[in-house]
Amino acid sequence: MKTPRLPTALTLEALRREAAGCRGCPLWKNATQTVFGEGNPKARIMLVGEQPGDAEDRAGHPFVGPAGRILDQALSEAGIDRALTYITNAVKHFKWEPRGKRRLHKTPAQREIEACHQWLEREMAAVKPALIVCLGATAAKALLGPAFRITRERGKVIKREGLPPTLATFHPSYVLRLKGRPGGEEAHAQFVADLRSAAEFLARQVR
Repeated sequence: MKTPRLPTALTLEALRREAAGCRGCPLWKNATQTVFGEGNPKARIMLVGEQPGDAEDRAGHPFVGPAGRILDQALSEAGIDRALTYITNAVKHFKWEPRGKRRLHKTPAQREIEACHQWLEREMAAVKPALIVCLGATAAKALLGPAFRITRERGKVIKREGLPPTLATFHPSYVLRLKGRPGGEEAHAQFVADLRSAAEFLARQVR
């Protein structure tokens, strides 16, 4: 059964208020709160991750935990001002499983991604970004379809009907997991290079 679509809201603030009471899938039951997107309402670049993590669930803001710090560093190295972006997630509630006293991330199911897709669509409609950057496979598949593979098409600007130009790269949590391990420096460099490609694409659009 498809999730009923809510009435279209005109502003991000109105969307945020509606999303705060979302019960479209069961994830809200174990989450602290809805973590809606934030940033520049007229951003030319929209960054889309998978879902909020533990720190984001508690704070109510996207990408404020350890992965968020990796993202901030990479954006800075790529010459992108985070304050000029809009940052959100494909899923707005934290899905987790207990591991002792910790709450560990659990990948959202397809039905949960689909239930939340209306919010992402309406964020895109409100912001009207010139480019979307998908952070990780879940976000990329949510927008570009289940056949999309980061390993094959990472860093490429893809144009699909009904979507702004879209580029997919690693999720910063992947780069974080590799930090200090074999392949970590390379993953970070590739992540920055993809973000720099996004910045260069935007620069070309205004010439």
